[in-house]
Amino acid sequence: QVQLVESGGGLVQPGGSLRLSCAASGSIFSIYTMGWYRQAPGKQRESVAVITSGGSTNYADSVKGRFTISRDNAKNTVYLQMNSLKPEDTAVYYCNYKGLGVNSWGKGTLVTVSS
Repeated sequence: QVQLVESGGGLVQPGGSLRLSCAASGSIFSIYTMGWYRQAPGKQRESVAVITSGGSTNYADSVKGRFTISRDNAKNTVYLQMNSLKPEDTAVYYCNYKGLGVNSWGKGTLVTVSS
């Protein structure tokens, strides 16, 4: 099993920035995909950004050019740098790990973009 703990959420004004962190622990395989998903009130959970163990990344169209996903292998941590935040980015952000049949989720961290 893989345990994920997110941090870094909070309240930010439109146009501001936040950095989310996701620390992974447990049985982490050498080949995996980690990503950030979000769920706004009344909406389905959606993919925001993913990164593979090989370093490939993929972003939702709505965040391209504003969000950057990165990882620190030594710390088993994935980050999501969010810039130029908009009110529509308000959601609970979840970290996800997929590897060799394991699919783990964190408990989520709330991001609120409001003036």
